[in-house]
Amino acid sequence: MSPRVVLSVAAGVVVLAGAGAFAVAHADEQPPALGDSAARYTAPGADRDGSLTFTTNVTASSGVKSVKVLAWPENSSFAQQELTAKDMAAAESATCEPSGQDTAHCTYTVTVTSADADSSPGGLWHIAVLATADDGSSTLDTKAADFTAE
Repeated sequence: MSPRVVLSVAAGVVVLAGAGAFAVAHADEQPPALGDSAARYTAPGADRDGSLTFTTNVTASSGVKSVKVLAWPENSSFAQQELTAKDMAAAESATCEPSGQDTAHCTYTVTVTSADADSSPGGLWHIAVLATADDGSSTLDTKAADFTAE
């Protein structure tokens, strides 16, 4: 084999190895992924409060730092202009527990009083979620789950 071919092959191996290392390094930097998201709404009754419970599984290779949750009605201003991560800054946090390698099961529960229900619009509502990983990457899903308020 000529020295030129050997050099080309060696250079090709170095390039491929570098590309593989780059791909592996960036695979670890993927933003958090949401899965199995669900919302359950129970309307308040005459003698009891209701509740809203949202659950989701968050997978992040660097770990889950925080999960913010915001319920918003279909006919709100958020329907015309998309929610942003900045809008989610004041949202309430879900409680997350490890549930496997790189995955956390997160739950958000809030009590809904009769006064809350009376002052809120009925109809379709959406759950927005901002998941942030320990490495700082984040995922915003403005319609992670839906529920109907009566």
